[in-house]
Formats: sequence, structure tokens, C-alpha cells
Amino acid sequence: MPESFKPLNQLSASSPLSDWLSTLEQMHPKAIDMGLERVRKVAERLDLESTAVKFVVAGTNGKGSTCAMLEAIVMAAGYKVGMYTSPHLIDFNERARINGEPASDQALTEAFAVVASACNDVSLTYFEFTTLAILWLFARSGLDVYVLEVGLGGRLDAVNIVDADCSIVTSVDIDHVEWLGNTREEIALEKAHVYRPGRPAICADPVPPATLVEYASSIGADLWLFGRDFNYSGDRQQWAFAGRHGRRHSLGYPALRGANQLLNACAALAALESVKDRLIIPLQSVRQGLLQAALPGRFQIIPGQPLLILDVAHNPHAASVLEKNLSAMGYYPYTHAVLGMLSDKDITEVVRRVASKVDHWYCASLPGARGVDGEKLKSLVQQALQGLQQERPDLDLSAVTVQAFPSARDAYEAARSAASVDDRIVAFGSFLTVGDILAHLGRR
Repeated sequence: MPESFKPLNQLSASSPLSDWLSTLEQMHPKAIDMGLERVRKVAERLDLESTAVKFVVAGTNGKGSTCAMLEAIVMAAGYKVGMYTSPHLIDFNERARINGEPASDQALTEAFAVVASACNDVSLTYFEFTTLAILWLFARSGLDVYVLEVGLGGRLDAVNIVDADCSIVTSVDIDHVEWLGNTREEIALEKAHVYRPGRPAICADPVPPATLVEYASSIGADLWLFGRDFNYSGDRQQWAFAGRHGRRHSLGYPALRGANQLLNACAALAALESVKDRLIIPLQSVRQGLLQAALPGRFQIIPGQPLLILDVAHNPHAASVLEKNLSAMGYYPYTHAVLGMLSDKDITEVVRRVASKVDHWYCASLPGARGVDGEKLKSLVQQALQGLQQERPDLDLSAVTVQAFPSARDAYEAARSAASVDDRIVAFGSFLTVGDILAHLGRR
């Protein structure tokens, strides 16, 4: 065991946060143990009641961006909001934000101690334990609004113990197949279980699988579909949102960059419209919130020479969006890609989706049991490029280079040394990849 590991009963509210996290990572036999029975049992022993308006956000991609826009708009309207997202990039505290500020170590360790005392004979995973702790913290913070991001799927995710006033599914695509299924239809059904009878159920996926629509109907949820119940229009200067009950005109484009951010913004605005009897959101608050929403690692551009782009794209759908965003940036002589991936991701397809935009690959080793070694990743990238070249003779990949490095920051430094001032570097593939580079750059 690491030196910082201590049995749960030896930790207290005054113990360092690092000690708590080290213990929580190892106290359950499985890192992921899907199911709500255990977490509900402990939740019943805690006082988690709150009158806050609760939004639960699920989806393959776009969850974090949608949460960030909801948070910013609600804050701009003067409400006190708590936002729970996962995973974090650098510090665990990023997962729990109150009015835009990460929770303090002390607030978190106090919450951890309360949950630990309620566990007794129940063993929880790291995610389940920390979810309960953050819900307990939120319940004691006098919040008007919760914005809660689902960690994995929906049906069996710990966040789903919360009966949301409005639930959102941002998008449905292939990811986490070992837990959620191999098809969009299977995955959509898992995510649709965040919907609740008689309550607003937002779906921003332009082509929602039938299983999602059928499930929402079967439980009597109030389903809002993109293209039917809400939509957007716009030009290069501004855009407008149209919902069931009216329009929001003359909106500036979201501060969050990327091809899909209007879909995410629409999901947030539809959700707010669906609870308009409980939350009053003036038009100016929408405008201000869209401009102030911030979320590191989502097509985050760090100016300089060479330009650096950070993106947590780690599945084929997200990689396709990244390719579109890179295409829209204009001309750069060379693109250097720092890639770090986890072993349970579709690495080959992720590489194929962005290969046409990359001239040089820098494959980084990632830590942990799921992290892929740089040399192994290099081999997988080379195989993916060879297969793509055979399928598309028109795509010349003969000059593309692939190298391996011991860490993301080492790969980034190599890319930075090789790139000219007019080139660009894109670092992507995992939260661990982006987080390591952000920490290396001293950005938090």
C-alpha cells in the first residue's frame, strides 16, 4: 500500500485530503461497481434533503460543457449554484464547485468524515463515496440550484439516486461498451434512466435512438427533443434559441469553443425553460452566462507560438468533433498531436478520425492500471495509420512520424521543441493527458 494509505476508521475531518483520496481509491475491491443498492443504503443514513432545483446531465459527450453553461447562466441570474462534475483534470476539488469556486480541502474532508461514519457495513467505490460526500456538502450550502454530471451511463450511476427536477441527455454514441452496451440503442436506454415520470426530460442528440424516446414515453416523462421542441438559428454574428414557450434572440456565441457547443447551449436553455416557474432567468443573464462559461480541456486554446490546443476527446464521436474544430481553424504548416489514451477506449478509431489533420504523433504513457504505455500506443497508432492508408490511397500519410514518450508532459515538450512558431500542437485523448500538461504549465 502507498505510505499515505490509512484504514478508513483512522481518518477524520482533520486528516489531509490526500490521505482520504488515497484510501478511497483502494478501499473497494472494484474501481467500478455498477448498481445503486449500496449507495442508496448509505444515502438513507445521511441528510441529503434540499429544496434546490436539481439538474442531472448525462450523455456520451457534451456533459461538462452543458453543465458549465447552466452553472454560468444561473449564477448570472443571481442564484447560488453547486456543480458536480467528474473526472477532474488536476485537483479533486474541481469536482465540487459552489458559485464557481472549487470546494476547500477542509469542506471536503468534513464531508468525507460524515459519509465514512454512515458507511458501517457498506463498502463503496471511490466514485460512490465522493458523490455522497459532495451531495452532503451541497445540502448544507444553502444552494438554489444543483448541476450534477453523471459519471458513467445513467441507470446505475451513483448520481442517479437524485430525483432530478430536469434531466438532460446531451448526446448518445459508442463509449464504455463493457458497461453500457455495444450499440447506440443499448447505450441510450442506460442514459435515459436519468429521466423521471412527469418531469422535463431534455435530449439534445439530433438523432435520438428509439430506445430513449420509448423509455421516456413508458414512464410518462415530459420529453423535449432537439428539432421538435427546441432549436437554434443564427449567422456569423449571433444566434437565437427557440423553445416551446418563446425565443431568446441576439445571443452571443458561447465562450466555449467547438462545433457542438450550440447543441450544448440549446440543451442548457431548454432545461432552464422547462423549469421557468421555479427559476427566473432574464435574457441578459443568458447572454452573460454564455460568455462567461469556462471549462478547461474542451477545445481549450492556449495562445502562443506554437499554439496549443487541449481537448479531452477520448472516444470516436469526440474525435470527430475535434477533427471538425481543427479543420475550422485555418492553415497551419504542421500539426503535432500529443496523444495519451486509456486501454478501454477505441484507440484505433480515435486515431482514424483525426489522422488527416496530424503530421506528427507524440504517444504518451499514462499512469494507472488503465493507462496505455507509450510504446504500445505508438504501435496502435502506426497500425491505425497503415489501415487508413490502405483504405484511402488519396490520403498521403507517408511523411507522418510517430514517437513514444514516458509521460504527457515529456511528449508535449518534445512536440514544442520540434514545432515551428507557426505550427500548432493539439494534446488530447484523456483527462489524464490534458491534466498532466495543464499541471506542467502551471495552470489550474
